[in-house]
Amino acid sequence: MLRTASSLHSNKLPALGAFRWLSTFTERDGVGHILLDNEKTRNSLSIDMMDSIQQHIITNQHNQTVRCFVLSAKGHVFSAGHNLKELTVERGSDFHKQVFAKCSELIGVILGAPVPVIARVDGLAAAAGCQLVASCDMVVCSDKSCFSTPGANFGIFCSTPGIAVARAVPRMKASYMLFTGLPISAQEALESGLVSKVVPSDQLDQEIDTICNAIKSKSRAVIALGKQFFYEQIAMDVNNAYRKGEQVMTDNLSTVDGQEGIRSFVEKRKPVWKHQ
Repeated sequence: MLRTASSLHSNKLPALGAFRWLSTFTERDGVGHILLDNEKTRNSLSIDMMDSIQQHIITNQHNQTVRCFVLSAKGHVFSAGHNLKELTVERGSDFHKQVFAKCSELIGVILGAPVPVIARVDGLAAAAGCQLVASCDMVVCSDKSCFSTPGANFGIFCSTPGIAVARAVPRMKASYMLFTGLPISAQEALESGLVSKVVPSDQLDQEIDTICNAIKSKSRAVIALGKQFFYEQIAMDVNNAYRKGEQVMTDNLSTVDGQEGIRSFVEKRKPVWKHQ
């Protein structure tokens, strides 16, 4: 099954001839592919770009045939971060707040999506682009990729990108990235926990397919339940996390697919998921 869509949202209509889609959506074999497609701005996260990505997820996340999303980008830059033209003094503080609020909103949509969101990175992810990557459920990158939070170079410290980065990597690595602005390599990102896998560029799609197929072999409902609790428990102290986890696992066993999973194991056969 193949389905495509594009989206662009703005409070102002673009000038005649300037209209273009900022990201595209394609559903293929149960995977929702979201492509950042604005090489001219190095796939910068303008309000319209962020809203475009967000709407693709919101519109398709409850489609039962979509089992995961893959977020990728056209060109050699995954995303250079916020569009600095939207951060000029002429835009004003109120608009600046809208930019950062939209980014936080997008991150919330990614974390709250019932299916995994996987970043496919083949190049540079910088500033808010690095924040976007660090907020995905998994990240697969090529060995030529690099990651940075260079905001201080331009007089605006990467405070909000640092929230995502500091929750993905150890403090010493996060402070190195934030205070120096220097990039880290794909291998450094792997060793510090910013990415899940590093592969050669020509193996990137194969690795993404392997991960997506592994996800698709599971019950959609069980994955959704597990993702929700996974992020809930991170914010809990360990004792409360275990108490809540005990109940979540008990509830999981009482679901249709929970029962089917145990039954299929006992009967030594493949499960037939109802995704309920």
